[in-house]
Amino acid sequence: MYKLLAIDLDDTLLTDDLHITEGTKEAIEKAILQGVTVTFATGRSFPSASKIAEQIGLNVPIITYQGSLIKNLLDGEVLYERSVPAAAADLIYDYCEARNLHLQLYFDDKLYVKEYNEKVKDYVRLTNLPYFIADNFRELAKQPQTKMLIIDDPALLDQMAVELQVILQDQVHITKSKAHYLEFLHKEGNKGSAVTFLANHIGCEIDQVIAIGDSWNDREMLEAAGLGVAMGNALDELKAIAGYVTSSNNEEGVKHVIDKFILQK
Repeated sequence: MYKLLAIDLDDTLLTDDLHITEGTKEAIEKAILQGVTVTFATGRSFPSASKIAEQIGLNVPIITYQGSLIKNLLDGEVLYERSVPAAAADLIYDYCEARNLHLQLYFDDKLYVKEYNEKVKDYVRLTNLPYFIADNFRELAKQPQTKMLIIDDPALLDQMAVELQVILQDQVHITKSKAHYLEFLHKEGNKGSAVTFLANHIGCEIDQVIAIGDSWNDREMLEAAGLGVAMGNALDELKAIAGYVTSSNNEEGVKHVIDKFILQK
């Protein structure tokens, strides 16, 4: 019944120590052999996500930057791309400058920061992604941004999200991939839009899609998919809208979904 499986990475496919279990790898291989297209749907950049895809031998388009970029793993062909509108990017930049906030820019598949600090250090450790210090950060912010990200205290970011939603209105999609990451994207740069596009691209109906995630940035794809699955470690708000709740990322929750709904063990 299911032809497309879209899996979030952090706290979903990856364990807390950022690994994929052997059992999960084997389940994915079996799903692929059964004719299912298995892909990622992640907030990570394409370079970061592609390193993980190599570990399990994927060769399909993957959804990155929260759904702002879908790109082929084999030849790098871009199938779907959305950027933060220039007017919105200016407002976000000015908001961060006025409050001395840590802002990260994602342009041309590269991560740019204004300066190196502990926030950058922790982010790079998690994503295994190189970074570049921009000589003229303000001018770089005027380029088409695939994503803009603020790193700060979770409660403070929740407050900022409300304020910026009022300022930006419907110009952008605002979401959180982790409690301390507040992300800004094109309003069509969400996992729901991207999964719908990819399903159409490979020729399957949206009700033939399984989407698995753990955080609020996964909400749109869980709502769009035929079967939206929340991890056992997911936010309670995500579990409330999911069609199924599996075990946690440390208990092979993804493998359990594949076994139950695709391999039908």
